[in-house]
Amino acid sequence: MRKAADAASSPGSVRHEVTLLTDQDLYLFNEGTHLGLADKLGAHSAVCEGVEGTIFTVWAPNAMTVSVVGDFNGWRPSSHPLRSRATSGIWEGFVPDVRRGTRYKYHLASRVDGYRVDKADPFAFHDEVPPHTASIVWPLDYDWGDGAWMASRRERNALEAPLAIYEVHLGSWRRVPDAGNRSLGYREIAPLLAEHVAAAGFTHVELLPIMEHPFYGSWGYQTTGYFAPTSRYGTPQDLMYLIDHLHQQGIGVILDWVPSHFPTDEHGIGFFDGTHLYEHGDPRQGFHPDWNSFIFNYGRNEVRSFLMSSALFWLERYHADGLRVDGVASMLYLDYSRKAGEWIPNLHGGRENLEAVDFLRRLNTSVYERCPAAQTTAEESTAWPMVSRPTYLGGLGFGMKWDMGWMHDTLAYMAHEPVHRKYHHGELTFRMVYAFSENFVLPLSHDEVVYGKGSLLGKMPGDEWQKRANLRLLLGYMYTQPGKKLLFMGGEFGQWSEWNHDASLDWHLLAEPAHQMLLRWVRDLNTVYRGEPALHELDADPAGFDWVDCNDAEQSALVYLRRARSRPEVVVVACNFTPVPRRNYRIGVPSAGRWEELLNSDAPLYGGSGQGNLGGVVAAPVPWHGRAQSINVTLPPLAMVVFRGRGISAG
Repeated sequence: MRKAADAASSPGSVRHEVTLLTDQDLYLFNEGTHLGLADKLGAHSAVCEGVEGTIFTVWAPNAMTVSVVGDFNGWRPSSHPLRSRATSGIWEGFVPDVRRGTRYKYHLASRVDGYRVDKADPFAFHDEVPPHTASIVWPLDYDWGDGAWMASRRERNALEAPLAIYEVHLGSWRRVPDAGNRSLGYREIAPLLAEHVAAAGFTHVELLPIMEHPFYGSWGYQTTGYFAPTSRYGTPQDLMYLIDHLHQQGIGVILDWVPSHFPTDEHGIGFFDGTHLYEHGDPRQGFHPDWNSFIFNYGRNEVRSFLMSSALFWLERYHADGLRVDGVASMLYLDYSRKAGEWIPNLHGGRENLEAVDFLRRLNTSVYERCPAAQTTAEESTAWPMVSRPTYLGGLGFGMKWDMGWMHDTLAYMAHEPVHRKYHHGELTFRMVYAFSENFVLPLSHDEVVYGKGSLLGKMPGDEWQKRANLRLLLGYMYTQPGKKLLFMGGEFGQWSEWNHDASLDWHLLAEPAHQMLLRWVRDLNTVYRGEPALHELDADPAGFDWVDCNDAEQSALVYLRRARSRPEVVVVACNFTPVPRRNYRIGVPSAGRWEELLNSDAPLYGGSGQGNLGGVVAAPVPWHGRAQSINVTLPPLAMVVFRGRGISAG
């Protein structure tokens, strides 16, 4: 409970003199550099003259009057008016006897056109379960137990660390069929999710947006509550428990965060005080034609303070280990998804959104200053340069970037019948032209298993055995390529149907050996990826990768080498993208001696045909691929094999 400032003894049920905002707060807010608005705006418990209550504070500079309405006053606008704080645009007041659990909104009467509306609190910590839209007074007290994780997470989240991310939509990961097919709550899902993720070997969970959103079918990408987790699955403390529990099991948590647009629902922040306060007023800048949503005005100082405070709020209050920033491409380009004449050039006549660029740089600078152990990752689908390079070098300052090109090219290649793959070999090799221009995450994400695209397993050509072999090959190829890894839920055990946000994953499939075997393959991939520095330590450094042979298009084979900085062991990866076994396939290697077969996706325990190399091969002094030593191996059908031997470390 906060101790409010001294208040005058004026009569009435609202004590206006109580405030959480100092003049310095107002200055920083209006300057666009306030990073802690969650502590200053919204609803906060306080004690005034010995009376417990709540301080309400809201930004509405174009309102003529603002009052707080709720359970405590019968939702009557005249009962509890707030006071304007000079010329700051802030309205505030203390309401006694309003405590945890009270529902409320702000009633605003605009100076413009007599507009009146009831708005949810933009800074609320908790909201009603949709379709209800009121905010709820709610403290964020919680006794965290993840101290060990927090002390070590900088090393766990580093670019040199193994990051194998399991992408999850909480509402459809697992449901309760005997209870109306309802979703699990935050606390219910915690032990189940932690057990599954740990058993499968993933290092992190990435949650599709869990910030409050009115339309469940948006998967959270139409956010209204930038400081409130969705109440569909429980309270803020319940989400804290989920994150805390995952941390205690050694699993990191990344949150999807959406600063690129927001919905037009009346109770939200759009047209907040009768004017376009958070969004651009001109629809050529302020309305997104693809998503029918508003676009933030990144040039407005107070909006920057709002968004940066939101980002840091999830990292600091909820102990999130990173933010995956959605829709960055739509922020960077003024003409994104617009025809000629439907957008406004920048002051130089160009298409770059200079205000958004400045915002993203400020955002990332602030995050890494305040939360250096965390990571920000951009979902950016264009060739914008230096997305994941420091701002002092002219970059946007993200820690990582999704490699959307790799995802699309690789899935397009894998969809070809193997007999045609030799004509599309470049779809696999092209990535290495740019692979180290950014710090990449390789995503096989939710976007690729919806809207008729089919599941990962369903995309693969051939009969059922070939489909599974192709999927094992795809996953093995991803895990051995430079870059961090991301796999959407269901892909780890080979769900046949594409993702449906209204249904549970098909967990019953794990009763079948074929799906158990695929899950074991993913577990072993994660185990080897985490245990072999050569497969993760130099994911973002060209010193960690060499082509051995990228030109064998005729046999649809690829061979490449991975190395570490800290150890001399070298990993050689060979992939056969056809169902024809390649026997006596010679591979040049950097050293003599025995090369241990670490992984073989064709092993029987994964559902393969059992062709391989009996656990390893010995190099011979036969020059090949420009190297003095070589190994003679079997490349199984539709499979990849991984060998480990001695080499020269990249350090």
